[in-house]
Amino acid sequence: MITSAIICLVLLLFQGVCFFILLSRLFRGATRFAPLKPQSANPSLLAKVSVIVPTLNEVDRIDKMLEGITRQSYEVREIIIVDSNSQDGTREKVIEASKTDPRLRLVTDPPLPSNWVGRPWALHNGFLNSSSKSEWILGIDADTQPQKGLIPSLVNFAETNNYDVVSLSPQFILKDAGEWWLQPALLMTLLYRFESSGVDAKSPETVMANGQCFLIKRKVLEEINGYSYASNSFCDDVTLARYIASLGYKVGFADGAKIIKVRMYEGLQETWREWGRSLDLKDAGSKAQLWAECAFLALIQGLPLSIVLIGFFLCSQLDFLSFYLLYILNCILLLIRFALLGAIVPSYQFTKSPQELLFFLSPTADIFAVIRIFLSAMQKPRQWRGRIY
Repeated sequence: MITSAIICLVLLLFQGVCFFILLSRLFRGATRFAPLKPQSANPSLLAKVSVIVPTLNEVDRIDKMLEGITRQSYEVREIIIVDSNSQDGTREKVIEASKTDPRLRLVTDPPLPSNWVGRPWALHNGFLNSSSKSEWILGIDADTQPQKGLIPSLVNFAETNNYDVVSLSPQFILKDAGEWWLQPALLMTLLYRFESSGVDAKSPETVMANGQCFLIKRKVLEEINGYSYASNSFCDDVTLARYIASLGYKVGFADGAKIIKVRMYEGLQETWREWGRSLDLKDAGSKAQLWAECAFLALIQGLPLSIVLIGFFLCSQLDFLSFYLLYILNCILLLIRFALLGAIVPSYQFTKSPQELLFFLSPTADIFAVIRIFLSAMQKPRQWRGRIY
C-alpha cells in the first residue's frame, strides 16, 4: 500500500507539472490567428512567387496538385517540378500539363549526394533553377490539393504580418477506418508538444512548420545557401524553420485548412509506418529536447486513459489521497483530450462516411501514437519515399 501511494504521488507530481504546461499552450491557442481564407488575385503580387514541387513516383496522386497549382493566378511566375527520375509516368503527366500552362517546367535533379536527403535536395535544386526575379519561394508537396486563392491568401498574410517564412497546416483527407482512428492521435502529439497553428512560437526550439506548403523569402534562402542547412534531415521543414528563426527572422505557422488539402497516406499501416516515423522531429532538436518531449507525451497523452480505467476498477482497494488526486487529474486530462477533438474537426474533410465515426474514438489510440513516437525516436530512417539511405 505504501509503495502504491508513493507511485501515485510521483506520477501526480510529474503529471501536475505537465498539466500546467499543457494548459499554458492551450490558452495561447485561444488567441491565435483565424484560419486563412481564399483570396482573389492581387495585381500587386504579380509574378512574385516561384513554386517548387519535389516529385518521385507520384503518378497516382499528382493530378490534384497539378490541377490546384495551375489554378493559381498571376502571383505565380513559374512552377518548377523537380523530379528525381520517376519511372511511373509522373514525368509524362507533368510534360502533358505544361502544354496548357507555360508556367510549368520539369527539372531533373542531379544524383543525390551522400550527405543529402531526397526532399531537401530536390527543393534546393528547384531554388537554384528558379528566377532571381521572384521574391518568394513556395515549396508544395505532390500529395497536396491547393485550393483556389491559396497563394494570394498566403503571401498577403506573410507580408501583412512581416513574416519571412510561413507554412500552413492543411485539411487532411482520410478514408480508411484505421486512418480515422490513428491519424488524429498522431496529430495530437504535435498539438500537445508545440503551439497550435496560428500561434507564434516563443522560442526557435519550439517553432513548428509544415513542408507541404512552405513559403520563404528568396533573400532569406540566398543568405542561408538554400536548403543546405537541412540537407540530411528527415524533417527538413522544421529543421530549416527553426534555424531561420534562430537567425532572428520571423517564422509563422498558420491554419490553412480552408486553402489547402492533403491526402498523405493510404490506410492504417502506411500511416503508422510513414507518418509515425517523422513526427518525433529528432533531426530538428537536441536529444535532451526529444526525450523531454517523449516523456511529456507519455505523461500527458499516453497514460490518462489507462490510469482512469485502472483507477475505476481499483478505487475500492486504493484508499489514499494521492490516488484520488491522481485519478481526478487524469479524468480532467481525458476530458480535455476529448474536447480537443472539437478543436481539430476543421482539420479534416468529413463526407458523412461511417468510418469517420472512429475519429471520435481516436483518444483510445493515444497510447499507440505515443509508443510510435518513442519507437521513431530510437530509430534512424533507412528508407524514405522509395529511396534507401
